[in-house]
Amino acid sequence: MRGGGYGLIGDLIIGVLGGLLGGWIAFYFFHIGDTMSGINMTSILVAFVGAILLILILRMIGGRGRSRRNEY
Repeated sequence: MRGGGYGLIGDLIIGVLGGLLGGWIAFYFFHIGDTMSGINMTSILVAFVGAILLILILRMIGGRGRSRRNEY
């Protein structure tokens, strides 16, 4: 996704929370729960999609603000 990110610690927190969000969505809406253990392609894909959704939600709540290109 475009943008400057949230810094190292912020990106790690968003990644973990996004993985939890993705796991919850996969379990609640798609009833995927048994394969969500350990490191496998399903778990990685669900965590990735959850992190993307969380970033989209954060950007919608926080607004676009000024882009980094316009700061200089």
